[in-house]
Amino acid sequence: MKALVLETADGPDSVALRDQPTPVLADGAVRVALRAAALNHRELWICRGQYPGMKLPCILGADGAGVVTAVGGGVDADLVGREVVLYPGQGWGPDRRFPARGFALLGMPLPGTIAEEICVPAETVFAKPAHLSFAEAAALPVAALTAWRGLTGKARLAAGESLLVTGVGGGVATFALTIGVALGATVFVTSGSDDTLAKAAALGAKGGFNYRDPAWRKALQQASGGVDVVFDGAPAGGLAEYSRALRMGARVVVYGSTGGVQMTMAAPDLFLRHVTVFGTAMGDLADFAALLTFVAEKRLRPVIARSFALADARAALLALQDGHGFGKIVITI
Repeated sequence: MKALVLETADGPDSVALRDQPTPVLADGAVRVALRAAALNHRELWICRGQYPGMKLPCILGADGAGVVTAVGGGVDADLVGREVVLYPGQGWGPDRRFPARGFALLGMPLPGTIAEEICVPAETVFAKPAHLSFAEAAALPVAALTAWRGLTGKARLAAGESLLVTGVGGGVATFALTIGVALGATVFVTSGSDDTLAKAAALGAKGGFNYRDPAWRKALQQASGGVDVVFDGAPAGGLAEYSRALRMGARVVVYGSTGGVQMTMAAPDLFLRHVTVFGTAMGDLADFAALLTFVAEKRLRPVIARSFALADARAALLALQDGHGFGKIVITI
């Protein structure tokens, strides 16, 4: 089969489409003919050797959707022919609050989805929402799952509350906007691009603020009247700016460290407002099932920025590296 393989961590230029052995189907597993995959910034970090526990060579890609073509021992044969979307990891463990030490993601250290076929445990494949194409379904797993767990499992965002999503346009943040609107929240966003803010408004953002404007924090406070929940993938640059716009009992969810790893804010803004700060990443099988049910019920559609064929998967990675715009990059297979 064809697959996008990283052999040396010398950046996205070092990936190549290679012939790889057909994956072996084990008991309890299913074989999936992949129809689409999607990219995350995780692939860039892996290509640069910036991911913990690097194991090379590896087939890249954590997000995928396709059709079940075969099942291993102990698996219901009725799954054959089903259109599915893949949970992007294995081995979360029994504690829903956080993953076990052995939790692993597809695309390193486990074989990834930017390939013609993959074998995964049967419990990690879920019915593709019927209203979505394979490309749209493949855009969901890592980014939408992170947004879903952060907003519903951690922050407990409720209808009528105000939500600030920082850095909209990226995959996770854009899903947070979409999910927040669908949950009935009043959503505000930040970006360094006025064009991106306009696109966010078209998706339901109540207000947008260009973080290059020194006055954006005061403008946020005036427009929102105070923020109940913040969903932030770049807290190093924004936490100190929006902290005084937080309402009493606000919740701040941090899911990334784009722009730096050091977070600073005035302690009184935290304890006098009774603010809770959560860290989150990914989610478990129950979170994924709930996300897909919500997507199907609300008929949500991922925003796809660009689509590439498998033969052009390297170009897709380079497009992600160069700044791809608004939404997800997908690879059709």
